[in-house]
Amino acid sequence: QVQLVESGGGLVQAGGSLRLSCAASGRTFSSYAMGWFRQAPGKEREFVAAISWSGARTYYTDSVKGRFTISRDNAENTVYLQMNSLKTEDTAVYYCAAQKLTTALLTHRNEYDYWGQGTQVTVSS
Repeated sequence: QVQLVESGGGLVQAGGSLRLSCAASGRTFSSYAMGWFRQAPGKEREFVAAISWSGARTYYTDSVKGRFTISRDNAENTVYLQMNSLKTEDTAVYYCAAQKLTTALLTHRNEYDYWGQGTQVTVSS
């Protein structure tokens, strides 16, 4: 079982920045593929960013490329999402996701078995 706890959400003005963190349990975090997803009110949960087990590979949805950066610290069992130049359309609950024992870069929500509880990000105009 993997437990994920997100933090770092909040209220920020458009153009501002936030850094989300996701702390994971387990002794084999370095073998987990990790991802960030988000869900706005009335919309489906959508992919934001993914990172491979080693951190060598990353992938982003088009709408956040150049603004968001996913990274991980395997020594700290933590994955991050640095969000810059935030827009009102980035407002959503952000979820961290994990999949054990894979070297793949996973970009679909049904590829992940473990999810955090979510953290709210609100971007005001």
